[in-house]
Amino acid sequence: MATAKKKTARGRKQDRARVAGRQNYEVNYESKKTGRSASAVKKAVKKVGNSRKRVEKRLGR
Repeated sequence: MATAKKKTARGRKQDRARVAGRQNYEVNYESKKTGRSASAVKKAVKKVGNSRKRVEKRLGR
C-alpha cells in the first residue's frame, strides 16, 4: 500500500519570494502593487534578478 505524500507549505513560501518575469499575471500584480508599468517591472527583473524584495526596492526608488 502506497503512502500519501505529506503536503507542506515549503514550496509556496519560496515561490512567493520570487517574481516570474515571463508570467503576465505576476508582472501585472507587481505593477499594480508598486504603481509602475509592466515594462518597468520586467526591466527591474532583468536588472536585479527575480527576488521580489530586490524588484520592489528597485521599483520604489
